[in-house]
Amino acid sequence: MTAESVPKGGTRGSRIAAGPRLAIPARILAVGAYRPGRGVANAELSRTLDTSDAWIVKRTGIRRRCAASPGETVVTMGAAAAEKALAAAGRSVDAVDCVVAATMSYTGQSPSAAVQIARELGAKRVGAFDVSAACAGFNYALDVARSLIAGGSARHVLVVASERMSDLIDPGDRTTAVIFSDGAGAALVGAYGEPGIGPMTWGSDGSLAGVAGQDLTWAHFRDTPGCRGPYFRMRGPELYRWAISEMPAVALRAVDAAGLDLADLAAFVPHQANLRMIEAIADRLGLPGHVVVARDVEDQGNTSAASIPLAISRLKEECAVASGAPALLLGFGAGVAYGAQVIRLP
Repeated sequence: MTAESVPKGGTRGSRIAAGPRLAIPARILAVGAYRPGRGVANAELSRTLDTSDAWIVKRTGIRRRCAASPGETVVTMGAAAAEKALAAAGRSVDAVDCVVAATMSYTGQSPSAAVQIARELGAKRVGAFDVSAACAGFNYALDVARSLIAGGSARHVLVVASERMSDLIDPGDRTTAVIFSDGAGAALVGAYGEPGIGPMTWGSDGSLAGVAGQDLTWAHFRDTPGCRGPYFRMRGPELYRWAISEMPAVALRAVDAAGLDLADLAAFVPHQANLRMIEAIADRLGLPGHVVVARDVEDQGNTSAASIPLAISRLKEECAVASGAPALLLGFGAGVAYGAQVIRLP
């Protein structure tokens, strides 16, 4: 070992090489969506629940939701959405360095959904892990992808949000059965010449855990003979009041962090919880009339973490907003956990 090869103040191996100080901008290059083929209209639900099409539309704005078949799993739906995102971006799976899956309904626990999605795609030697932040999961996973690219750990990250909420919902519970749905959305995030994903504003409040979440743990199910599996329960009116009172300020902080004003936005893509909530938050924000508000929930239902990428995909399909236009994303839900950022649409 020569004197020149020894770092000042120690011997080789005593320090971690810092590498170049990187802050590589990232952007969503493309999105992909997977919607199960079976649609469940309100009239079908009214045959087994004390409800009606008029009641559901008035309170939620939902007319239809998707129901996965036995073969449409969190993994297969997520992989199908990811394949569409890769195709839209003109990239092969070999370009992917990491897969980040956002899901609250994957019941396999281990190995992670992300690892299995990577396997389905044929991706090898890639990082893969899950993010659990319920309906804010896509926002969290997107910021993780941005950070991985900014730090030089990856050039392309697949963010896959996939939910099979039908596995968690009590079919006899009118509060949740009329709202939740199945589906997957994916975004390929890549290094780009200028920033396309703004700073994240986020938070959580565990004191509101009882407002939306599983009513039993899997351990309780395991240890209690004859016990049913955990169901996702929700106190809708409380969640509604919390969301419309707290989320506008979170959204405004994200716009400010991006160095923009509301007038600069082209679209608002909130978590597709229900239409009443979306419209109430948009109204309290005071969005200018030219801002397109995503309303994918009307025909898709609430797909938790998958709702935002699915809504972005529909805006793209309908050519409602131009590529490169700024859009405000806002996720919030069980936990409660929430997050927002401004992106440039792919």
